[in-house]
Amino acid sequence: MARTPTPTWFFALAIVRLGPRFLLTQERKYGGSWSIPGGRVEPGEHLAQGCKREVLEETGVPVAIDGIYRIEHAASPDRARVRVVFAATPLDDTPPKSVADDESLRAAWLTLDEIAHLPLRGSDLRGLLESVAAGRPVYPLGLIDGELSV
Repeated sequence: MARTPTPTWFFALAIVRLGPRFLLTQERKYGGSWSIPGGRVEPGEHLAQGCKREVLEETGVPVAIDGIYRIEHAASPDRARVRVVFAATPLDDTPPKSVADDESLRAAWLTLDEIAHLPLRGSDLRGLLESVAAGRPVYPLGLIDGELSV
């Protein structure tokens, strides 16, 4: 007997780092809280490509994807979600956007001390950024099939 497919959504997020600063975006949704840039991957789009697109849309900063910090899977009886948190660096010195649009209110390069005073989306975000600052391992893009040439 055939099983009914489980709807699954894929999300790609980036921790973009430049020295001691992290690129965060102030979201239009979720009460103006701050988060790392990212979003849902479009049908037919590779995870890393979707990540670069989302970072550019939300922050205005073009990035290179350097590796993977973690892969998360959350399942319920009627759906599933997969999130990949990528390591990324800026491609150039493009400043973060400062004018609100449909994607986000603004973006900024922030230190951990500055981030400590912001309303963050997600209770684990600060700990994740602290672990990156402390040397969290970056895993190769080859962990995700088809992502070797991004």
